[in-house]
Amino acid sequence: MAKLVDIFLKGGPVMWPILGLSILGLAILIWKAFEFRAGRVDAKGLTIVSTIITAEPMLGILGTVIGIMQTFGALNGTDANPLAATAGIGEALITTAAGLIASLILLFPYNVLDSKVEE
Repeated sequence: MAKLVDIFLKGGPVMWPILGLSILGLAILIWKAFEFRAGRVDAKGLTIVSTIITAEPMLGILGTVIGIMQTFGALNGTDANPLAATAGIGEALITTAAGLIASLILLFPYNVLDSKVEE
């Protein structure tokens, strides 16, 4: 668990909105699943989940841009150290992966629930 928290923190500040949106999207999907089991079928809330699924990879790309900017900043100084660039590259890769993974986790249950609304 400590390793996961460490990776999360190395991902930089963009990881927090990705986490928040993931929790919100998962909560809505759980709520909708309970509603569908109770026989109440409507699309209320699914638009929010669809927006979250779209936004999370974009946030991951934003984290990538921020990480790469940090890398260039670290390499721009007079005493540029190539090892200093690794933190920015690591942040870029972590946020990209987090945005993609978070959206994929929500995508499949969203599609199942959305197909039930369309039936």
